[in-house]
Amino acid sequence: MSARRTRFAYILRAVLALSCATCAVPFAQAQNAPSLPNNDGADKVLRVCADPNNLPLSNDKGEGYENKIAEAMASDFGYKVEYTYFPQRIGFVRHTLREKEPNTERYKCDLIVGVPRGYDMTATTRPYLHSTYAMVFSKKPEFANINTPSDLLKLPPDQLKKLRLGIFAQTPAVDWLLANNLIDQAVSYQAQSGDPQAFPGEMIQHDLKQGNVDVVFVWGPIAGYFVKRSGDTAKLVPFPPQPGIHFDFEIAMGTRHGEKAWHDKVDQWIATHQDKINTILTSYDVPLLPIASAPVASNTPQ
Repeated sequence: MSARRTRFAYILRAVLALSCATCAVPFAQAQNAPSLPNNDGADKVLRVCADPNNLPLSNDKGEGYENKIAEAMASDFGYKVEYTYFPQRIGFVRHTLREKEPNTERYKCDLIVGVPRGYDMTATTRPYLHSTYAMVFSKKPEFANINTPSDLLKLPPDQLKKLRLGIFAQTPAVDWLLANNLIDQAVSYQAQSGDPQAFPGEMIQHDLKQGNVDVVFVWGPIAGYFVKRSGDTAKLVPFPPQPGIHFDFEIAMGTRHGEKAWHDKVDQWIATHQDKINTILTSYDVPLLPIASAPVASNTPQ
């Protein structure tokens, strides 16, 4: 697995469980795959690949921000939306974007709404979302003065050493705990458990609320959504940029390699509708960072 895929391993379930390529078509093969005209708009359908249980990103009821972004795009194109749902874990790309309908030459879906910028399993558009990891904790008196991650480290040593810290493996939080000698207090969660009913927000919605952990470290969009819905019982503290640890990531959309016209159509829609996208993201309480000026699509098809 490449360094890029390792770095994004959690975001692709939390954002992003698409990262394991060991069961997928090799990159070079996908990049050279022939372009098929199944997404030329002739049937006026936007076919989206999505997770059925991954709020706030998506679910099979259309309640996630990726669902809403897809609906907005389809409306502007004059299309209707259809979904192929599959849990975002090992095999997601293979069973969605790269899999054809039985007895046809048409792929099951043509767009993944959320992939890391530059993700090599797909061609990626310009980024439309830039966010960061965050700490979340219950609003308790002993945490009243925590407004930055470094404030947590200023707690009395006896209190700090008693905290149970919820993390996902292979995330920046692991590096931060290691750097601050707190890794022995980690309560580790699986990013790709294999359980289709599991979702990353459970750390906040269930375990933090029930007192099984004291502080959790999660991807910002997930943190913002579940903190807002905690009934004012939890607080979110985002991670600022720090030397040596990469907390912030840009999210783009993914299409198949080789389908330049379709890729460019999606990319242009993002370029001209960023305000509409931001309105949707803000409604889900996603903590947003500025996207680099003059964004250009990366890893574009040739």
